[in-house]
Amino acid sequence: MTCADPIENGSALRTPKQLLIASKAFASEHRMLSWWHLWSSLAVIFVLLGTSVSSLPLWIRIPASITAGLVTVRLFIIYHDYQHSAILGGSWIARWIMSVYGMWVLAPTSVWKHSHDVHHRKNSQTFGDNVGSYPIMTTHAYANAVASERFSYAASRHPLTIVLGYFTVFIWRMCLQAFISNPREHLDGGLSIVLHIALAIVLAMFGFDVMMLGLIVPLFVASGLGAYLFYAQHNYPSAKLYPSDDWSHVDAALQSSSFIPMNPLMNWFTGNIGYHHVHHLNARIPFYRLPEAMAALPELQTPGITTLNPGDIAACLRLKLWCPEQEKFVGFNGI
Repeated sequence: MTCADPIENGSALRTPKQLLIASKAFASEHRMLSWWHLWSSLAVIFVLLGTSVSSLPLWIRIPASITAGLVTVRLFIIYHDYQHSAILGGSWIARWIMSVYGMWVLAPTSVWKHSHDVHHRKNSQTFGDNVGSYPIMTTHAYANAVASERFSYAASRHPLTIVLGYFTVFIWRMCLQAFISNPREHLDGGLSIVLHIALAIVLAMFGFDVMMLGLIVPLFVASGLGAYLFYAQHNYPSAKLYPSDDWSHVDAALQSSSFIPMNPLMNWFTGNIGYHHVHHLNARIPFYRLPEAMAALPELQTPGITTLNPGDIAACLRLKLWCPEQEKFVGFNGI
């Protein structure tokens, strides 16, 4: 729809500027609610991790460890919102907690904030190996690329790269690569790796199972799910990309950022990040107000949709290149 199209109540949709202004009504936190979400989530993960490293039977510890990975995703969204200054701004307690959390999940503050801020400024605007996002090549660029460039590009978007996000996205790209490229600016990237190895060694002293269930499995689950969610938020069948000259912030939010409907439990685990088009419209809206904003603003109620159903996941993963002629993502075979 265009901004002049009628909606159900007969009124006209807002212009992009009006929509941005309207979204500001939701871009304020309820401070006590923000603290509740943080402390309650921390309490849940401490219980789950404690259970994971306990002497209880494995049939209890393994599900606890996997669930701890899902709660880690929730905490990542809280961390993500804090970095956007959507919640808990100005609190030294929150700053300390978020810094420690970023180190623990191998997404240190300096690296995450830099890459993610660039992603928000450039979402759907450019092609290539964008900072903070999965690289995108057009069909023409890929056809003219040398073999090594094609291999590197295909590997970066391969399903295994996403599933193994613990190694590919977080250990390598978010920590080691960032530290190696700029050790002064991203010292916390190197420090995260050192602390991660130290924690693994300490836990291994109590048993290999303690290390795996108390550290590796939760982060492996969280990294894989997080890497896929980030992929599907901008790489889905109906997504639209724009040359820089035609780009606008609102178009990028409404046409290049997906809505992933989930059941209430998965919305809790993922911190409502499925409402990603709302988040990209206004990153200052706290995660717990995203459904409220979508329900209140008609312009947000017809987004591009993908789901976590196996068929939709497969459809997203088949998308490899942007075809300017067809104005859609296609596979390497052009379909």
